[in-house]
Amino acid sequence: MLYAVAVFAPLLGSLVAGLFGRAIGDRAAQAVTILLMILAAMCGVGAWVDLTFNGVDPGTVSLGSWVEVGDFRVDWALRYDALSAVMVAMVTTVATLIHIYSVGYMSHEKTCWRFFSYLSLFTFAMLMLVTADNLLQLFFGWEGVGLASYLLIGYWYDRPSACAAAMKAFIVNRVGDLFFATGIALVFFLFGTIDFTAIFEAIGAHQDATYTVLGGTYRAYEVIGVLLFLGAMGKSAQLGLHVWLPDAMEGPTPVSALIHAATMVTAGVFLMARMSPLLDYAPYALAFVTIIGGSTALFAATIGCAQYDIKRVIAYSTCSQLGYMFVAAGVGAYQVSVFHLLTHAFFKALLFLSAGSVIHAMSGEQDMRKMGGLWKKIPITYTVMWIGSLALGGIFPFAGYYSKDAILEAAYAAHSGPALYGFWCGLIAAALTAFYSWRLLIMTFHGKPRMDAHTEEHVHESPPVMTVPLILLSIGAVFAGMLLKHMLIGENWEVFWGESIQLAPTNHVLEEMEHLPGWVGLAPSIVGIAGIIVAYIFYMFVPSIPERLVANFGGIHRFLLNKWYFDELYDAIIVKPLIALARGLWQVGDATLIDGVPNGLASLTSDGSAQVVKVQTGSIATYAFAMLIGVVLLVTIYLVFR
Repeated sequence: MLYAVAVFAPLLGSLVAGLFGRAIGDRAAQAVTILLMILAAMCGVGAWVDLTFNGVDPGTVSLGSWVEVGDFRVDWALRYDALSAVMVAMVTTVATLIHIYSVGYMSHEKTCWRFFSYLSLFTFAMLMLVTADNLLQLFFGWEGVGLASYLLIGYWYDRPSACAAAMKAFIVNRVGDLFFATGIALVFFLFGTIDFTAIFEAIGAHQDATYTVLGGTYRAYEVIGVLLFLGAMGKSAQLGLHVWLPDAMEGPTPVSALIHAATMVTAGVFLMARMSPLLDYAPYALAFVTIIGGSTALFAATIGCAQYDIKRVIAYSTCSQLGYMFVAAGVGAYQVSVFHLLTHAFFKALLFLSAGSVIHAMSGEQDMRKMGGLWKKIPITYTVMWIGSLALGGIFPFAGYYSKDAILEAAYAAHSGPALYGFWCGLIAAALTAFYSWRLLIMTFHGKPRMDAHTEEHVHESPPVMTVPLILLSIGAVFAGMLLKHMLIGENWEVFWGESIQLAPTNHVLEEMEHLPGWVGLAPSIVGIAGIIVAYIFYMFVPSIPERLVANFGGIHRFLLNKWYFDELYDAIIVKPLIALARGLWQVGDATLIDGVPNGLASLTSDGSAQVVKVQTGSIATYAFAMLIGVVLLVTIYLVFR
C-alpha cells in the first residue's frame, strides 16, 4: 500500500493542479501538489525501510491487466525490490524538496498551477519507470519523462530559445528511443516475453542465440545490450546524443534540478542496472558502454572549464558524472553505478538549486562574468554551494568522495583495456571537475563585484522556502556516501540488493576492489585537490593567467566554449542536408510534380476550352462553312486510305 501511494500520489497532484488549477488558484495548486509529494516521499522512504530493515519480502504490487492480444499479455504491476525501492525513495525525496523550493523561485509567475502540474507529472513518470515490472511499462515511463521534460523545458513558451530547446530535447531523445524500442522488440523475439522475472530466469537458456545484423552474425545478448545502451545514451546525454542537455537550461532552474538529479538523465543508468542479468553476459556491449562513458566524462569536463553561464557549467558536470556512472556499469559494477546515482542526486540538486538562488539574488543574471563578491550578501547560498562543490569534487568526507572513488577503483579492478581507458578518463575528469567547480565558486562569490550598481543594490538572500530545501539537500550531500556505502557496495552487498542485481559467475569486480594498489584509492583525491589549487591560482591569486591563456590559446578556448562544435557539426551534416532535401521534395516533388501535373492539365483544358469558345460565334454562315470543310476532309481521307 505504501509503495502504490508513493507512486500515484504525484499523479493525483498533477491532475488536481492541471485540471482545476485555474479555478482554485496558484496557492491551492501548490499546496495540493506539495502535500501529495510529501505523502509520496514519506511512503517511498517507508517502503524502502520496510524492505531493507523490517524484513518485508520483495515482490510485485499488481494493479490489473494492461494489454491482452492473443497469447501476449502484459500486466500493470509495480516491481518492489531493492533497486526500485531505493530509486522511489530518492526520487520522491528530492522531487519534494524541489517542489517546495519552486514556491519561492516561481513566485512571480502567473501560471504556477501549470508549472506544478508538470513537475508532479514528471515525478510520476519517473516513478512509473523505476517501478516497472516489464519492458513495456518501463517504456511507458521512459516516454512519460520525455513528454514532461518537453513541457517543462519549454515552460516559457513565449521565448523562442525555450521552444527550440524543448523541441531539440524531444527530437534527440526520439533517436535514442528508436534503438531502445528495437531492443525491446528483440528481447521479445528472443525470450517470448518482456516480463523482467521471466527474462532473467531464462538468461542461461539463450546465451548461444544469434542475430544477423548488417550482414554479420552476432550474439543476441550483444546486439540487445548495444541497442539498450543506445537508448540510454539519449536519455542520459552520453557523447553524441548529449546535445540536448545544455540547451535544457532554458527551462526554470527547478526543472534543471529535477532533470539532472532525480529524473530523466538517471533513467539510462537505471536501465543498465535493471538489465544487469542480461548485460553481464554481453562483454563487448559492456566494453562499448565503458568507452562511451569514459569519453563522456572527460569530454564534458573539458567543456565545463570554459563556460560562463552558471547553469551550463553545472549541466556539463551532470553530463560528466553520468559518464562515470556508465563506466561503472560497463565494468560490471552496477551497484557502484547506482550508488553514485544516489549520492549525485543530492549534491547535483543542491548545486542547481543553489545556482537558482544566485540567479534569484541577481535578478535573473546567469553570466558569472557579471557576478563576484556575493558571499557576504547571500551567505547561506554560498555555504551550501561549497558543500555541493566539495561533494562533486570528491573531497573527503562528502558524498561524492565515496561513490566517485568507488567507480574509479572498480574501473581499475576490472583489468581490461576499456576499463583502464575509463579509469584514466575518469581520473583526468576528476581534476577538471574540481577545477571548474572552484572556478564557479570564485567567479561567483569572490573578488570585486562585477554587476551594475542597480543589481548590486538589490542582491539579497533567498527566502526560507528556498533556503530550507538547500540545507536539507546539503545534509544528504554530506552524509549520503558514508551512510550508504557499506549497505550498497560493502562486502555483504548481496544482502541488500537481493535478486534486483544479478551478476555472471565471472564478475568479481567488487571483490577485486579490495585488492588494489594504495595509489589507486589516493589518486582521485590528489588530482581533485590539485584542481582546486589551480583554480585558486588562476581566479583568486593571479587572475591575469586565464586572460593570457585565452589570448595565447584562443583556438582551444573557442573550441571548448563552443562545446567542441557538436551543434555546428550536426547542423552541417544532418540539419542542413535534411532541410535542403525537404525543400527539394516540396518545390520539385510536391509543387512541380504532384501539384504541377494535375494543375497543368487543368490549365491546358481551361485554355483549350477558351479557344474553342471563340468558334461559337452564333453565325449560321460560319457554321455551314465549318461543316463544308469537315465534309471535304472526310471525303479526302476516304479517297486516300480506302
